Amino acid sequence: MLRAKITGIASYVPDDVLTNEELAQMVDTSDEWITTRVGIKERRILRAEGTGSSDLGAKALQSLIEKTGIDPREIEVIICATSNPDFRFPSTASIIAEKVGIKTTYGYDIQAACAGFLVALQAGAAYIQAGLYKKVVVIAAEKMSSMVNYKDRNTCPLFGDAAACVLLEPTEEECGVMDSVLHTDGMGLPHLVMTAGGSVRPASHTTIDKNEHYVYQDGRFVFKHAVADMISSSDAVMHRNGLTIDDVDYVIPHQANLRIIEAIAERFNIPEEKLLVNIQHYGNTSAASIPLCLAEYEHRFKKGDKFILTAFGAGFTWGAVYLVWGYDAK
Repeated sequence: MLRAKITGIASYVPDDVLTNEELAQMVDTSDEWITTRVGIKERRILRAEGTGSSDLGAKALQSLIEKTGIDPREIEVIICATSNPDFRFPSTASIIAEKVGIKTTYGYDIQAACAGFLVALQAGAAYIQAGLYKKVVVIAAEKMSSMVNYKDRNTCPLFGDAAACVLLEPTEEECGVMDSVLHTDGMGLPHLVMTAGGSVRPASHTTIDKNEHYVYQDGRFVFKHAVADMISSSDAVMHRNGLTIDDVDYVIPHQANLRIIEAIAERFNIPEEKLLVNIQHYGNTSAASIPLCLAEYEHRFKKGDKFILTAFGAGFTWGAVYLVWGYDAK
């Protein structure tokens, strides 16, 4: 059976760090308040004028090319998961390809909010399993700071900027993207949304004056559903593949809130060494959070390691992926 395995991974975060102490000088908050509620200590911010998610994605992709030694002309598809495209059109994937100098690829964006990497990973795997392509890059690139209101103490501590990407290639071995469980329930619309800037409420003086071009989140409602839905989808994909948590080597939840991650760990009784977390350093980087975490811990992984990846985001869109690692860390 043909599968799609990850044969390389890379990430990029901006150099500029925004600490909790710095945020406390901008809005009514404190390091203790932020750390206690969400577990974040700092986040990275892309500050340079005229830069966007494509700049993050291009840096990550260039790093991937250098690490794997792949000829860029061999990359057949680029799928970019982002909620922060450079423009409404063209696609951020096309801009990333241009910035890296790739003229031989097909590319497009996926918008599935914080679950975007899982959705894009499934799509990339499907191309390979169908025999359509042999080298697919899945990128998650998020300039989250572009949608953050730094006067809103409830949301501004949460988000950071980052990008990460993986190279998918075909294999007949028992590794790669093994299975996924993905869901959408549109009832989440009013609870996690940017209310203006789309076709329903285009930009106007009114929408700008009302601060409607920033992320809005009903924190308690989102928290409750995120915990329940990431647990249920992870349980479903493990059950479908005859797995228990003892069979799984690593669990990587979307890095949205440390309290959410702890609730998932408690439900499955996940040992500390199996739970991969980096939210304290980067905050919520939306679709980029899971591949960013994978890239940070890549040095630990061995061929055959079993992963459960799970995420929840606006839409509401959520799910879990069962992944078997395809190579030994170098």
